[in-house]
Amino acid sequence: MEFQASKKKHDFTIPTLGEPKILSPIRMSTAADDGLADYVSESKRVYYGIDAWINEKGEEVMEHHEVVEVAGPREKIYFNPAHVHAAIATCGGICPGLNNVIRAVVRCFWYRYGVRRISGIRFGYRGLLENSPYPLMTLDPDVVDDIQEKGGSILGSSRGGGDRVEEIVDSLERLNINILITIGGDGTLRGALELGDEIKKRGLKIAVIGVPKTIDNDLSFIQLSFGFDTAVTNAVPSVRGAHTEAKASINGIGLVKVMGRESGFIAANTALAQSDVNFCLIPENPFDLHGPKGLLANLRKRILERGHAVILVAEGAGQDLVSQTGEKDASGNVKFSDIGIFLKDAIRDFFKKEGIETSVKYIDPSYIIRSAPANPNDSIYCSRLGAHAVHAAMAGKTQALISLLNNKFVHIPIKVAVYERNHVNIEGSLWRDVLENTRQPASMKNPL
Repeated sequence: MEFQASKKKHDFTIPTLGEPKILSPIRMSTAADDGLADYVSESKRVYYGIDAWINEKGEEVMEHHEVVEVAGPREKIYFNPAHVHAAIATCGGICPGLNNVIRAVVRCFWYRYGVRRISGIRFGYRGLLENSPYPLMTLDPDVVDDIQEKGGSILGSSRGGGDRVEEIVDSLERLNINILITIGGDGTLRGALELGDEIKKRGLKIAVIGVPKTIDNDLSFIQLSFGFDTAVTNAVPSVRGAHTEAKASINGIGLVKVMGRESGFIAANTALAQSDVNFCLIPENPFDLHGPKGLLANLRKRILERGHAVILVAEGAGQDLVSQTGEKDASGNVKFSDIGIFLKDAIRDFFKKEGIETSVKYIDPSYIIRSAPANPNDSIYCSRLGAHAVHAAMAGKTQALISLLNNKFVHIPIKVAVYERNHVNIEGSLWRDVLENTRQPASMKNPL
């Protein structure tokens, strides 16, 4: 996975509730080379940017490198485990791995720290609203024993509610919750940031830790979001099926739509994983439909030369070509028009006018993909993310999320993480490799 570090300077300081003074119940080591696992020192950091530059003399150009706090269990913690009431919420749409994170969080609280009050918030932030009809779910290792084998979230998940900050903090106070683990995407994390601000304003000691969840892999400062690997794994059979259908038909065209509102990482990686894709359409690389350089002209050329074609499109691609809905979902995201249906109809109309017989098969596996259980890679990743979230919370960290950065688990301030989105760099190596695989034109835009 290509990760592009921003050139901007950032403040990676992690807010804390106070000085950790309680000796952790987790028995580890502070000595080197004693054969025991070590605590993570509060002073341990890793570089954020790892790029190096060589000048014309062959010398490395030294630049100031920003550093990020390393995640993991501390020798001293902030919360007394006997006094902790921890809560977990899953927000937004579902994606592979949610149950895995829930299970890891519960097991780490219970077995590593001895926390016995763990509650599941039902249906995201809505479960914390004043008039919520959804009672808390009591969680323990027995409840979460085999949930990693299932897709979705045992807590349920929903959008919205995160903007009712004062109401939610009132609920946290009333329920005596002092640790909140939120699992969600950009909107969820913005809500967590605002909750933390309100908690600080009231002088409360409640830790808010985020586990970033976006199947599109579009959160910045996150090397890889959980569920993404499973999404690509489950998108591949749809592309394979589209290719089989296309080859078995006269001038067959297989059209597959995958998730990716603003970032085309799923489409790009699926195109590489299944090399049958001839046109990969992503939001970052706009295209024209008509004209000598447009998609339809290139598709016509492909059909006449090869007799079949496969198109893979991200849901956010080509939105400038379709009519806008003017609507937003409960999270405030603009509701997109269906680019898949639009392309299917446009392709059929075009070839009909051209007098060329075609057979267009349209496949939208989006809900099948996001409801799948996590594959082994994501399962491992989720287990580690969940445990690191617990370690951060118990140490008194707050308004922070757990990230994998340069293959290290780190703490990132939520304030920094929600500042910008991660996009496929169309001048970078990932997109270059996609173009080499699909052999599509680098641009399907007509000259002005």
